[in-house]
Amino acid sequence: MASMVEYKGLKDGYHCGYCDSKEGKASCGMWAHSLTAQDYQDLIDRGWRRSGKYVYKPVMNQTCCPQYTIRCRPLQFQPSKSHKKVLKKMLKFLAKGDVSRGSCEDEPMDSTVEDAVAGDFALINKLDIHCDLKTLRDDLKESLESEEKKGGNPKKEESTELIQSQHIEEKLGSGEPSQSVKVQTVPKPGKGADLTKPPCRKAKEIRKERKRLKLMQQSPAGELQGLQAQGELPSLIPPKSKSNQTKSLEDFIFEPLPEDASHKLEVRLVPVSFEDPEFKSSFSQSFSLYVKYQMTIHQDPPDECGETEFTRFLCSSPLEAENPPDGPDCGYGSFHQQYWLDGKIIAVGVIDILPHCVSSVYLYYDPDYSFLSLGVYSALREIAFTKQLHEKASQLSYYYMGFYIHSCPKMKYKGQYRPSDLLCPETYVWVPIEQCLPLLENSKYCRFNQDPEAVDEGRSKDPDRLQVFYKKAIMPYGVYKKRQRDPSEEATVLQYARLVGQRCAESMLLFRS
Repeated sequence: MASMVEYKGLKDGYHCGYCDSKEGKASCGMWAHSLTAQDYQDLIDRGWRRSGKYVYKPVMNQTCCPQYTIRCRPLQFQPSKSHKKVLKKMLKFLAKGDVSRGSCEDEPMDSTVEDAVAGDFALINKLDIHCDLKTLRDDLKESLESEEKKGGNPKKEESTELIQSQHIEEKLGSGEPSQSVKVQTVPKPGKGADLTKPPCRKAKEIRKERKRLKLMQQSPAGELQGLQAQGELPSLIPPKSKSNQTKSLEDFIFEPLPEDASHKLEVRLVPVSFEDPEFKSSFSQSFSLYVKYQMTIHQDPPDECGETEFTRFLCSSPLEAENPPDGPDCGYGSFHQQYWLDGKIIAVGVIDILPHCVSSVYLYYDPDYSFLSLGVYSALREIAFTKQLHEKASQLSYYYMGFYIHSCPKMKYKGQYRPSDLLCPETYVWVPIEQCLPLLENSKYCRFNQDPEAVDEGRSKDPDRLQVFYKKAIMPYGVYKKRQRDPSEEATVLQYARLVGQRCAESMLLFRS
C-alpha cells in the first residue's frame, strides 16, 4: 500500500482562534487519500498534523501564533502533584461514588497566567480553541469556488470533506492549565535558604569527611559497617528512602478498588473501522456523546455536529491498519479509546498509533462528568498506554500532544507534561522544552537548534526523484515536468517537496490532474 496525497498549497490571511486575529493565520495543506503509518510518522516529525483526512502544516515564520509540535517522553514521565490529585479524585469517585464538585473542574492556574483564561477550565481540556469556524468555512468555500472557475474542477465530495476537515483544524492534546516556569532566585536576608543548592559547610567538616573517606578506602568492608554503626559516616551514607515514597503513574491508575466499589470504569481500544463489530455496535452511542459535547462545550448548533461531520472529522482517517511483526499487538492505525463507566460511554479519546508514538487527535466527553477532569485523566491514561505498547514495540516510546503555542495562555498547559520536547521549525530536531521556553519569552517564532551550522537533514535534495501519480501512471517528477507547460506547476511541486522532505517525497505519491 502506498500513500497518496493531493497538495492544496498555501492558505493564508484567515481568522485565528488563538489570538482572534482576523487574517493572521497561515498554513499549507494537502488532502491525504491514504497514508502509511511510517509516512505519517515522518510527516508529524516535520510539523504536520491531520484533521480527518486533511493534513496541514502551519507556516511558522508567517502565522500569527506559531504552533510547535510537542511530544512527551512517557518512559521518564512522573505525574505532578496536580496530576496525582486528578488520579486520586477518579479513584475516590470509583470507590465511593464521592467527589467534591467545585466550580473549577481542573487544578487552578498559576497566578502569573493571564486572568483572561481563568474561567471555564473544562474548555481547556483537549479542545481545540475553535477558530471562527463560520469564517473559516466561508474562506474555504470561496477558495474552492475560485478554483472551480479557474477550471480546477475539484470533486464535489472532496471539496465538502476539505471544508469539514478544516472545521476544526488544530487539536489540543489533553491536559491542564500550565504553571509558569520557576526561575531560580537568591534568597533574601532572613528568608528561607535555597533548598535546590547544597548546604554550605565549614572547612573543618570538609577535612573530617576527607579523612573518613580515606579511612574507608584503607579499611576492609567489615570495618565500614562498624563505622556506620558508630555513626561515623553521617554525610557519606544517605538514609534509606521509604519504599512507598514514589508511586508510579500505573500505581495510581491501576490501584485495586474495593469489592463494593460504587462504579466500574473500563477503557476499550476500538479500531476506527465500520468493518469492526465493536466500533459499529457502539457508533450510535459514541456519536450521541459527540453531539452532546459539541453543543454544550463548544455551543455548536445541531446542524454543525451531524453524523456526516462526526464521521469525516473523527472516524475518517487516511491511515490504513497495519500489523507488522515488530509492532504492538493492536497494530498501527487510528483508534477510539472508549471510557465506559457502568456500561455507558462517558469519554472517547481519538488516537493514532504510529511506529514511534501514540499521537493524540481529539477527546470528547460527557459534560455531566467534567468534574472528573477527564481531559487530564485521559492524557495520563494515554501516557500509561504508550508505556504499555513500548513493552512489545521498543521503538514506540513517545506521546505526541499536538501543538504547543507559547503565545496563547490556554495552550501552555501542555508544557506541564514533563519531560517533553519541542520540534525545531527549521532543522526538525527535538529540543527539551526547558531550553525552548526562554527563547519563546523573547520571540513567538524561534529556531530552537542553537547550532548555527545545522541544517534540515531530511530536506528535499533531489526533487526529480519525487514520485508523481499522473494519468493513472506513477513516474518521477523528472519525467513528469517535461510534460508540463504551466509555469506555476514547478513552484507548487518544489514547495511540497520542501515541506514533506526527501523521504516522504519519494515514498508518497503526489496526485496531479
